[in-house]
Amino acid sequence: MARKANSDSADAAANPGRLKQIALTYKMTRKADPMVGLVVAGVGIVTFGVFLGIGFLIGHPVYLGILGFVLAFLAMAIIFGRRAERAAFGQMEGQPGAAAAVLQNVGRGWTTTPAVAMNRNQDVVHRAVGKAGIVLVAEGNPNRLKALLAAEKKKMNRIVVDVPVHDILVGNGEGQVPLKKVRTTMLKLPRVLTGPQVTAANDRLRAMGDLMSNMPLPKGPMPKGMRMPRGGKMR
Repeated sequence: MARKANSDSADAAANPGRLKQIALTYKMTRKADPMVGLVVAGVGIVTFGVFLGIGFLIGHPVYLGILGFVLAFLAMAIIFGRRAERAAFGQMEGQPGAAAAVLQNVGRGWTTTPAVAMNRNQDVVHRAVGKAGIVLVAEGNPNRLKALLAAEKKKMNRIVVDVPVHDILVGNGEGQVPLKKVRTTMLKLPRVLTGPQVTAANDRLRAMGDLMSNMPLPKGPMPKGMRMPRGGKMR
C-alpha cells in the first residue's frame, strides 16, 4: 500500500513537470512559428471529423468517434513535434556548437565527441562513432574546414584503419548538409560495423585521447643549443 502510494505521488509530481515542459516548448515554438497552434488544432479537428463522419455513414459513430479522437491526438502530437523541431533548428542554425547539439540527439548506437579539432577562427570538427563507421561533422568556414577535415581524417585512418570515415560539412551551400538534415543524413549511411567493432573503435579512439592528454609536455621554452639524442629518444 505504501509503495503504491509513493508511486502515485511520484507520477502526480511528474505530470506537472511534463505539462510545464510541453507549455514551454509550445511558447518557444510559437515565437518562430506563430501558426503552430492553428495548424495543430486544425489537424486534430479534421482527423476527428473524418473518422466521426465515417462512423455515422457505417452506423458506428461511437466506435469511430473514439478511434478518431485517439488518432487525432496522435496526429497533433506528430505535427507539433515536427514543427517544434524545425523551429529549434531555425534558432540554432548559424550558432557556434549547433552541430554538436544535433549530434547529442542523433539516437542510440552513436557515441559523439564534440570539438575534436578546432582552429583559432572557431571552425570546429565533431566526431560520432556508430555502426556506419566514423562521421566527422564540421561547422564553420568551408574553405578553412578543408584542412581541419583532411588532418582529422588522416588521423582516424591511422588509428582505426579498418573503419570507414565519412565527413559532413554543415551549411546551406553546394556540397553542404543543412543543420536540420544532419541527423537524417547520418542515419541513412550504410551500417557496415557490428556492435563489438564499434566498441573496439571507441576504445581505440578513447585510448588515443587519454594518451594525448597524459603525454608529458616540457615546461617553458627549450634551452638554446639543446639537441635531441640520437635515435630521437629522450632520457
